[in-house]
Amino acid sequence: MEITKLSSEGQVIIPKSLREAHHWEVGQELIAIDMGDGILLKPKKPFPETTLDDVAGCLKYQGKSQSIEDMDNAIRQGIEESWHGRG
Repeated sequence: MEITKLSSEGQVIIPKSLREAHHWEVGQELIAIDMGDGILLKPKKPFPETTLDDVAGCLKYQGKSQSIEDMDNAIRQGIEESWHGRG
């Protein structure tokens, strides 16, 4: 556990050991989340979140299209093989 102080300007120094453990460099943007009994600091994501529609076209599938039923059967088969393989 590390102890730090709040400055008169509302600044807090994050101890070097914690900055190094989380690979936070000078200029790292952080999101401050009010947790009720404290504040959680999380690194701001370096790029915007994407949706499936944004990236779906980058995966070129060459095979025959599969139905939902085909996919459900493949998942079921994988679960059964995993379950029965645990002897």
